[in-house]
Amino acid sequence: MQRLTHLLFAALVVVLLSSWGGTGHYIISLEAHRSFNTEMQQFTDWANYLAGHASDADNRKSSDPTEAPKHYIDIDNYTEFLTNQPMPLSLPEAVSKYGNNFVVDNGTLPWATKSTYDSLVLALRNSRIDKAKQFAADLGHYVADGHMPLHLTKNYNGQLTGNTGIHSRYESTMINAHADEFYNSQPRELSYVQNVQQYIFDYIYHNYKYVDSIIDADNYAKSINPDYSSSAYKDALWNSTKGFTKRLFESASQRLAELIYSAWIEAGRPSVTSTAEVNLDRTTMFVYPNPTSGHVNITINKLGGGGCYLEIFDMLGNTLKQYKLNPIPGTTVHLTENLTIPTGVYLFRLSNNNISITHSVLVQKK
Repeated sequence: MQRLTHLLFAALVVVLLSSWGGTGHYIISLEAHRSFNTEMQQFTDWANYLAGHASDADNRKSSDPTEAPKHYIDIDNYTEFLTNQPMPLSLPEAVSKYGNNFVVDNGTLPWATKSTYDSLVLALRNSRIDKAKQFAADLGHYVADGHMPLHLTKNYNGQLTGNTGIHSRYESTMINAHADEFYNSQPRELSYVQNVQQYIFDYIYHNYKYVDSIIDADNYAKSINPDYSSSAYKDALWNSTKGFTKRLFESASQRLAELIYSAWIEAGRPSVTSTAEVNLDRTTMFVYPNPTSGHVNITINKLGGGGCYLEIFDMLGNTLKQYKLNPIPGTTVHLTENLTIPTGVYLFRLSNNNISITHSVLVQKK
């Protein structure tokens, strides 16, 4: 249970466990819409929601002790993987063969992905569009996790090969520095996925091969300059990994689109533009443009009485700015902010005793 214990402890600092970091998750989910085909045009309105809520699953780790194992699988601890045999496709099969402790400690990512897909199908079938969007956002997170090679191995932080710390150096530090190179991915043709669980295992098997590539790149970069903070190390790591890392990002976005498409077909191709769940009297907050180079507009509609706080946090939970708002109840508030902060994902939270609205915003410094 050692790794699970470490993960639950580290969940107090969510960003340390965020596959691809907040920035990578945002990009992967946002770029999925580029692969939406003509049948999925009604889903294009989901793009910003999927991106804005791409890290919700990570944010739950601090409050839900069952969440952390859903983000990884140490697949190289399974005999079937090592001997090129079929893995147990269902979670009950895996638990029956290996026991619950082994399965949970080694991560449940492929089964959590399938469970979230099933929840998306059910929500679409029942025309619960708000819930469907939430499940689709979580699905995007788990699909992205399945495309981060270091979330697929027992050597998840390079601790077994003398590469301790490579997890964050690769998925967060490097990705944040080169975020603008992952946009405008090439769309791919979508197909209906017949066997979703096998589809998930197939891409996990495929992406595992890059574990050694990342370790080799880290070793090479250290040979150039052992100082991880140096430009020489960072440039060497990026130049050695950018080719397959870009492919992993594009593949994750395309597979998210393909799974949403398949869930929609399985649900009977329902309309996803229903307004039945929209409450026109509720408080709403919009932060735009998103992504931004630093300047943002904030619009808050129908804010109730009693005032509230608008706070800006980094992904470590540090408060960067805080405003106390006391508008006339029911009015609209417009604010502008010039963010002099580094590239990364930041949280904007509007809250009082009655509401709590949070949006994630990607800041990209030119």
